Amino acid sequence: MSGQTADPYHVWISEIMLQQTTVTAVVPYYHAFLMRFPTVERLAAAPLDDVLAAWAGLGYYSRARNLYRCAGDIVRRGGFPRDVEGLQSLPGIGPYTASAIAAIAFGVPVVPVDGNVERIVARVFAIEEPLPGARRKLGREALRLNGETEARNRPSDFAQALFDLGATVCVPRTPQCLLCPWVVSCAAHKAGIQAQLPAKTPKAARPERHGVHFLLVDEAGQIVLRRRPDKGLLGGTVELPGTPWRDAPWPLPEAFELAPGGPRHPWRVAGTVRHVFSHFALMVTVCVARVRTMPNLLPEEGFVVPAVQAEGLALSSLMRKCLGTGLEALGNEPTA
Repeated sequence: MSGQTADPYHVWISEIMLQQTTVTAVVPYYHAFLMRFPTVERLAAAPLDDVLAAWAGLGYYSRARNLYRCAGDIVRRGGFPRDVEGLQSLPGIGPYTASAIAAIAFGVPVVPVDGNVERIVARVFAIEEPLPGARRKLGREALRLNGETEARNRPSDFAQALFDLGATVCVPRTPQCLLCPWVVSCAAHKAGIQAQLPAKTPKAARPERHGVHFLLVDEAGQIVLRRRPDKGLLGGTVELPGTPWRDAPWPLPEAFELAPGGPRHPWRVAGTVRHVFSHFALMVTVCVARVRTMPNLLPEEGFVVPAVQAEGLALSSLMRKCLGTGLEALGNEPTA
């Protein structure tokens, strides 16, 4: 309702999930996450593996690890800090997220600046300097948006109204200027350049990298998985064992040397999976082999689990695609 603030836990979870992820993708994860971890205390008490499993498919897994660390800090402090500075001291909470929680949950009169608000500011003040270089200037100018008494008296409503305006009216390609409350004062609209703003520096071409991952299945329906290091891309998630990712494609004999159990198994190519990260595209060759019994594995080669349990583990969307490709290829293959 107008003038009311929101639960800081709910605001925090939604804002972290919405980093680098669309609203449409987030909504089902958000509701499922809150069903599984309804309070910050429940989240802090859960095993990290459960949190990563609930996050699986959203990507950017450092968000989930920071969320878990942050929950522990909040519980130890006895609750959320109520100001921007205190919120920013928590793991994984930057200036925007801190401002969003402060404004929406605690009624602090600040302007959270996300991509939608950057677009509004660039147009209202006709800032033609391209992103990302203009980001600091846009942040400073955003402070002018809530200069009116009504906005400062209702910071939660104002922050959410800004987000809604950017998502529904001041949209990227075809802004609905006649519906905008700032149409009269918008400098970009007056100049007829609103659709061109905010300007962006052209992105460099996304490089392509290559890897090979292996699905080894035994007669009992078990597979081999391993955990990625906690730090780095997809940190802490579970994956099919595989090669490092590199610029050059892997010759299969070279890749098979790194397979679980080595090259002695009857490896064959099941298919290729393409996955796009923010800074590179990855081409994964999925190789499969079926054996009667699992070999003795070194710890670094992975661990054995029933394939039917894999769905409940912290597999990234990339690894879910790779596992699906491998299982489909093995579907009707006879046992070795």
